[in-house]
Amino acid sequence: MNANNVRPAEPQHPAADAHSGDHSQRLNWLRAGVLGANDGVVSTAALVVGVAAATPEFTPLLIAGVSALLAGAMSMAVGEYVSVSTQRDTEKALIAKERWELEQMPEQELEELTQLYQAKGLQRETAEQVARELHEHDALAAHLETELHMGGEDELTNPWVAAGASALAFTLGAILPLLAVLFVPGAAKIPVTFAVVLVALGITGWLSAKLGQAPVRPAVLRVIGGGALALLITFAIGSLLGTSVA
Repeated sequence: MNANNVRPAEPQHPAADAHSGDHSQRLNWLRAGVLGANDGVVSTAALVVGVAAATPEFTPLLIAGVSALLAGAMSMAVGEYVSVSTQRDTEKALIAKERWELEQMPEQELEELTQLYQAKGLQRETAEQVARELHEHDALAAHLETELHMGGEDELTNPWVAAGASALAFTLGAILPLLAVLFVPGAAKIPVTFAVVLVALGITGWLSAKLGQAPVRPAVLRVIGGGALALLITFAIGSLLGTSVA
């Protein structure tokens, strides 16, 4: 085959590139889930290790661990619900304002959209044509995307889903140290719990770095170092309190 007749391969673009906004939103949800799991690991492990340093008895450890899991999961759920509800209310208010402006001053809104496209680099004539065609198709969606960088009304985040996801992520993270401290026997209880927690933190640090496209090693070391410090502090406090009570 003549090399001159070989056509260069066309660049391949992943389908996800056409939906970069959706992709970014999914990554944000995944990062939030990883951070929620990380919180569950650290906070629950710190509490149960502190209690285990004071007493190795099963019942106090069970009560402390389950209480930490439930309280943390509820706190995460309520916090996420309030946060997302506030964001949703703000977005709904912006949508209502934009709809009113389109009804009351359509020409001004058309000119505003035209100028926005000019600011993106389009010539005036092209910007006017694009803005007018988008106005005829779906003016509200065009302004939400270009002016406010928002999706449509059907893409608003559900606060109940956000609350449930946060509570679930925290619970999954909290279960690991809780099971380790409850069912590992004897003197190995605390060392094994430490090891389980550090491995879990390493995994969450790796995931957060990959999702954020950041260097892996600093993220993993940072997460493991912070978790280890929290465990050591609570272990020392529990040991001191256990000794003083005895």
